[in-house]
Amino acid sequence: IPKICNTLLLSFSHVSFSLLAMTEPTTDSCTPSLGPTPATVIHPRRVPFEHGLLPIPRLIFSDPTQTLTSLKNKLLELSSNNRVDSAAISESLQISVEQARLVLETLVSVLPSESESDSVDVHDLVLFLYIQSYKRLLPRTHKDSAAVADVWPSTSAFDGYLSALTPLQLVRSNSKRFTPSQGDEEAHQLSYLQKHLANIVSLLAEPVEGESEESLVLTMDRFEHLGFLFHYGDKGLEGNSLSQSSPFFANSDPNMPAVPAPASQVHDWLLQNIASALGRIAERTSSKENGPVSASDQDVAMTDASTTSVKVSTSARGASIIEGISKSSYAKHASDIKGSSVKVLNCHESAIYILAPLRYATIYGCSDATIVIGAVGKAVRVEHCERVHVIVTAKRICIANCRECVFFLGVNQQPLIVGDNHKLQVAPYNTFYSQLEEHMNEVGVLPTVNRWDEPIALGMVDPHDSLSHPAGVSDAQAESASRVDPDQFTNFVIPNWLGESTGSTEDNPFTLPESYMASQQRNENNLVEIRQLLREAPLEESRKRELSSALHVYFKDWLYASGNIRQLYYLQGD
Repeated sequence: IPKICNTLLLSFSHVSFSLLAMTEPTTDSCTPSLGPTPATVIHPRRVPFEHGLLPIPRLIFSDPTQTLTSLKNKLLELSSNNRVDSAAISESLQISVEQARLVLETLVSVLPSESESDSVDVHDLVLFLYIQSYKRLLPRTHKDSAAVADVWPSTSAFDGYLSALTPLQLVRSNSKRFTPSQGDEEAHQLSYLQKHLANIVSLLAEPVEGESEESLVLTMDRFEHLGFLFHYGDKGLEGNSLSQSSPFFANSDPNMPAVPAPASQVHDWLLQNIASALGRIAERTSSKENGPVSASDQDVAMTDASTTSVKVSTSARGASIIEGISKSSYAKHASDIKGSSVKVLNCHESAIYILAPLRYATIYGCSDATIVIGAVGKAVRVEHCERVHVIVTAKRICIANCRECVFFLGVNQQPLIVGDNHKLQVAPYNTFYSQLEEHMNEVGVLPTVNRWDEPIALGMVDPHDSLSHPAGVSDAQAESASRVDPDQFTNFVIPNWLGESTGSTEDNPFTLPESYMASQQRNENNLVEIRQLLREAPLEESRKRELSSALHVYFKDWLYASGNIRQLYYLQGD
């Protein structure tokens, strides 16, 4: 009986929508409109494009529709309730179990809703594999070439190797913006989805039993999987049901099976909405170029940042953007962050503290900085950074195209290293603040698991960028990271005036490895011993002054050699 009912529903869908098309226009509010609704706008979900692309060649197909249709059928045969684990992914894609696990973990981290960590839905996996063909938007050329300096590679004590794969240029003075704006990236992602929409819809559609193969429909469940790539409405808050924003399922009775929608009508409705959204972005971009940026446009076009005018904004869709901080210290707490993600862009010679629970965090184009981020429950991406210290607790982290950076990590999954990296170091997490454990618990980061020292290095060339690369490097593996020597490991102290005293965390929630713990204990014992010797030393006042002066000189030398002198400059700048 359920099979008969389902067949009737599938068949009825064509009749119902044919009747709808033949009906005269009416003011009846129950009649759905298949055109874009003026009060709402469709948006791409940026998260899969920013945190979900993997440089694994076997995930990119020359004929994705045909290949993925066959793969979907194979996965459904292997699945349980349409869900597959890493073993099934490994077998179907003919990749290693380690890479299959990486695919699964990455997909789980970019899904719009919480999911089981050991399996994924086949249809989400197919869409995830399809967008592996996406090419990121290239940075725009700067208008004033004299104001642009190569941050990578730049003058450094380690300039023995100059990479041919580092064409990205950053603006040293921060006086002009040249990286793609949020509006540029959104338009680029929408254009990609517009171009590939027919293939994407066909991968989710299913035929009507007894009808021709061209008679494809989407059930409400299949339609909801489009929420992996789109969200709808001005706020665009993730977690809202995409089906309830569509004319096909908005008024469906939750106690009754919903009538499936013809795939062709779903395709046409999405195309209309994408075209409308692209037109809206173009209008905003045009108005920005002809006049000042309004507060409502900050999610589309980022304002210029300079050393005297730091740009900090919150997107209407939930991303807080911190850009252009230079030679200063800057702090944000949970109460200051609106939304669930943060982007730290083009910040130099600064100390930045984001002491908050987040879903996503991005650090891009920063140099000579210390960046502390509280707890990130989904994913962190650090890209095109140089001589930056990153201190973070997170579910997972991806490091791409970075140089001479040190990462102090409390991460539940293996760090992923991709692209052209040089002289990276990793170390266990080394700080705390009073609300840290509360924030970790809120976003699901476990203090009992820390895989900081198990990095996975993938390809040196990222197939998702639009840059040309020298011949012969496409198969090269990315340079991995080395461990910080335990004798060089130190705790990082967050200034008291930055902390909020309402939490209960009084120490690092991650247990240090034995070698690092032993080194810390030796350092503490040495400090106690030196203090005692200084107190008991029978020195005259003049000799004590000489000793004090010598200690100051050595301390100053250490500040410069370790780079910690920067933090004094940051505090002085404040």
